[in-house]
Amino acid sequence: MTTLLRAGHRAQRRVVLLGGGYVTLHAYAGLMRRAGRAVRRGDVQVVVISTDDAHSFHGFTGEVLAGLLPYDRTRTPLTEAMPHAHVVIGRAVAIDAERRIVRYEKSDEQSDQARVCVLDYDELVVGTGGREPATTVPGLAEHGLTLRAPGDIAVLAERVRQAAAPRGLRRHTVVVAGGGLAGVEMAAAVADLGGARIRVELVHSGDAILPGLRDDQPRLARRAEQELKRLGVRVRLGVRLASVSADHAHLSDGTSLPASTVIATIGQRPVHVPGLDEHRDPRGRLVTRSDLSVVDHVWAAGDAACVVHPTSGEPVPANALWAIKGGEHVGRNLTRSLSARTTKPFAYGGLGQAASFGFGRSISELYGVPFTGWVAWVLRLTFFLRFMPSRRKAAQVVADFTRHAAHGRHGVASVPAGAPVSDLGSARTA
Repeated sequence: MTTLLRAGHRAQRRVVLLGGGYVTLHAYAGLMRRAGRAVRRGDVQVVVISTDDAHSFHGFTGEVLAGLLPYDRTRTPLTEAMPHAHVVIGRAVAIDAERRIVRYEKSDEQSDQARVCVLDYDELVVGTGGREPATTVPGLAEHGLTLRAPGDIAVLAERVRQAAAPRGLRRHTVVVAGGGLAGVEMAAAVADLGGARIRVELVHSGDAILPGLRDDQPRLARRAEQELKRLGVRVRLGVRLASVSADHAHLSDGTSLPASTVIATIGQRPVHVPGLDEHRDPRGRLVTRSDLSVVDHVWAAGDAACVVHPTSGEPVPANALWAIKGGEHVGRNLTRSLSARTTKPFAYGGLGQAASFGFGRSISELYGVPFTGWVAWVLRLTFFLRFMPSRRKAAQVVADFTRHAAHGRHGVASVPAGAPVSDLGSARTA
């Protein structure tokens, strides 16, 4: 079954946002700040097409794994985060920029089969994000877990919680592949929760962890190494994850590690929506103009896009901050484009980066200035609270940390055993 809605059959303008991640949420917020009245009047219709019915806030993933926050804190229903948008649970399958239409698959509740729908747009935002390339490592998709695959964080949190439970004599081994900020945080979080009951092995193909941070902030990189050592994390350098089986992680140097859980933080590839292929870079990202448009009336930011830094001329990092700021800028330019005004170039220059190693223990860099310990932890917390899509969830996070400070880790509820895990995909951009 195919449905087609044409612009000539409706009075309002239509903005279509693909994905349910940071780009979409902040493009929506930017649009509402400048054209909210038009949206509420019905002059502008906002449609969100996402494979997930909730936004996953990945900033506190480490705290979820460490048992400091319940998994629910990281999930905000899209209808709550974007109350004036029409949310469609589906998957975009094609973009036709000349005809200004997007095709998407939507589940048919009556037959449990997908049907293709066609929606026209006046403005389209591609914020479909990226996924770890799990298929490049044999067995990883079947036996490992990632941070971006649908439902993996909930499964991972429950698995780590069970492994850390004080029963039996078995000591579980968790292997984390990837020595960037995400991998280091995940390794620290698992070790922080598991203590002596979980052995954590961090595998990194380079000659030192945190290569991006080490170049600019070697002091913070050294502090991170110290924190991992304190937590008992074993770091294996110069070796990569070669394959994964049901109970082993096989490394490129021939080592086979018994592993109850393998976590892959091995970078990401953009989620590919066919169309606009002539505008992609060798990594499959949509190359944007200075105003973050790809072609007229099509915009992109986050992991799905190749956005050039306004000063260095190099592609900006693939992380949540740049997706948030890119989304905000797209939202502003959407308003200008809808009113036929000249759009503005993306001028954001960056803020910094941070990583956590437990309650009150962090490293952070703000405008080039390094911080450690409690100061770094509070700076990181303040930033994440500022950008959480739900004020209610942010208040709950503050309450959770307050209870932890008063009563310890057991004062905060974790993912309950047997809790249902959503099988819907998360269109997260980082």
